[in-house]
Amino acid sequence: MGRVSARSVRACVVGLAAAAGCAALLGTPAAAQPATGGTGTHERGGPDVIAHRGSSGMAPENTEAAIELAIEQNADYVEIDVQRTSDGRLVNFHDCTLERTTDVEEVFPGRDSYRVSDFTWDELSQLDAGSWFHDSYAGEPIVPLHRVFALTSGRTNVLAEISPCEQYEGLAADLAEALLDHPGEAAARTRDDLAVQSFEIDDLREFHALLPDVPVGFLDAEVPTGAELADLAGWADQVNPQYTVTDQALVDRLHDLGYEVNVWTVDEPGAMRRMVDLGVDGIITDYPQSLTQP
Repeated sequence: MGRVSARSVRACVVGLAAAAGCAALLGTPAAAQPATGGTGTHERGGPDVIAHRGSSGMAPENTEAAIELAIEQNADYVEIDVQRTSDGRLVNFHDCTLERTTDVEEVFPGRDSYRVSDFTWDELSQLDAGSWFHDSYAGEPIVPLHRVFALTSGRTNVLAEISPCEQYEGLAADLAEALLDHPGEAAARTRDDLAVQSFEIDDLREFHALLPDVPVGFLDAEVPTGAELADLAGWADQVNPQYTVTDQALVDRLHDLGYEVNVWTVDEPGAMRRMVDLGVDGIITDYPQSLTQP
């Protein structure tokens, strides 16, 4: 996650005060069922703990090390980011470009573009995605999508975000087709161990049409509008707002409509407690151990 989309017009203010006036417009979503299962599902009660890019406060984000640490810390989900290489491989990487978290400028100096989508998988596999975080993680590679599912299968669940980077077309379909074409490699492809989220409703709709049994969630940095909720009604399972715009009225409104609510990205203990008290269904955090350890 990370893109903030501006809104100039709101069709409806979502909240308890607007409930009656918006009811006809918003409709009701498909029956939302928890996307839980596997050994990562907790028995401690409270919201699901969703490790943002793995345990990214303690290990370099979206790497195997961060995923393994999140599993060790008993996270219920590992949240990942899906992008596509120039030769069609799906990889787990957040930023649209490679400079912040890899040594790409040293390995491939003078390239016109450092977008993930402008590199082949062979090129990406040569990069160090760990040293930026700490020397002890030197040599951590970028992780292909099938490796993420191999690491997590039977151990924890996956919340996959379809990248909002503007250069991609058809990425949602690519993700769905990869899951359909390689069920052995990408074992997490059912309601029991996988959910998919995006800032783009069209991407969610495209994915849902191909894999309707996998829960989908709409990411929003602001309070979702009535028009957005109307678009989601009948098929989406989650609405996942930024925690800074989340209050009791919003949580209650979304729950009344049948949606699960996973808030992001919550790292401060006081904010975690507030979100738990609001009754959210999941907390996306860089520090899953803060919620999983007694």
